[in-house]
Amino acid sequence: MLLRKGELDTYVFRVEMEQDEDGRWSASIPTLPGCGTWGETREEALGSLKEASQAYLDVLIEDGRPIPREGGEAAQIIDAPAISVTV
Repeated sequence: MLLRKGELDTYVFRVEMEQDEDGRWSASIPTLPGCGTWGETREEALGSLKEASQAYLDVLIEDGRPIPREGGEAAQIIDAPAISVTV
């Protein structure tokens, strides 16, 4: 989906999280290749991932590239951690 300047859409992405042996948490969004972060806590990792995903989507929009979507449903119930990003 390509966005025009001034349009706002909210995207919800499934997040994969894993606790490392050192206790830190890693978080990534499989739909956005390479978009991943870590944090000392789950909450910190999710907060960092929200910022990273916002930057990721901003670059896609600036470059005129489509934003990947998960599934085709207008509303989804995701049985996993998730974040929403409005762009």
